[in-house]
Amino acid sequence: MSSYAFYPAAYQSTKGSALDVDRDFYQALADGSRTLVSEHRVPIRTGFAWEVPAGHLFRITTPEGPQVGDLNIWNRHDPRERMWVSRTRQLQRAHLSTFDRLWSTLPFMRPLATITADTLADYGVDEHGGRVHDLMGTRCDPYVNKLLTGEDFDFHCHSNLTRAVQPYGLTEFDVHDVMNVFQCTGLNAEDRYFMKACPARKGDYLEFFAEIDLLCAISTCPGGDLSLAMWGDDAEDTLKVCRPLGIEIYKPDDALLAQWQPPVSPDYKGNHGMRLAEVDWAAEGSK
Repeated sequence: MSSYAFYPAAYQSTKGSALDVDRDFYQALADGSRTLVSEHRVPIRTGFAWEVPAGHLFRITTPEGPQVGDLNIWNRHDPRERMWVSRTRQLQRAHLSTFDRLWSTLPFMRPLATITADTLADYGVDEHGGRVHDLMGTRCDPYVNKLLTGEDFDFHCHSNLTRAVQPYGLTEFDVHDVMNVFQCTGLNAEDRYFMKACPARKGDYLEFFAEIDLLCAISTCPGGDLSLAMWGDDAEDTLKVCRPLGIEIYKPDDALLAQWQPPVSPDYKGNHGMRLAEVDWAAEGSK
């Protein structure tokens, strides 16, 4: 491996900063007692939206085997605050796992959720440089599909997410770049994005802790486990490799949250250097 791979990251954690995650706290949540609040099965090629109260856990599961899911997250009370994939990629990494956090957009800039458990955490880096749970690509959508194939298809992840959040008063303008859950991706020798077959097995899960009240939505990708090409000369019908996803919401025991407080936004009041000029109203009135 070339030496550039070990060049230090730009955004460094300092003790006590928001990037200095209290691993003992989140590990205790993962290991501790909890009560199942609700569970849902998300059928193939559909979207599903759900609410998660602050201080609760939620899992995305593979109840029948490998399947990719495209995840969006918003502040339940203000959808202008939503998951910011590019900043999360900078602050955390391009592929997420246990103890990584999903950060929100400006001017809010705080963790929305923290990953507490990942049954694929040991996947590591494969022989092609592939890793799981990526922030590198975004959702498939009907516009690119039309561009590449000339065909209309209403069940891409963008469309699935759009339908899922419509009952909450949101539209496709609110759907944003996703976390690709259970997806194996990387960059090839030409620095181009690739997707590989999903390595998840039946019963795998990725678990999150809701730092604030959340609205979440997921699409069961129409590419299924991505073991078949969706575009190009080798494209196949991927319906045969599509499977459902599961959603589980848990309430941890109150004792586990005794010292926890929801995160707050940075206290920036600089107004970006802009100031209103003082007006001499007496002089204005005498004109």
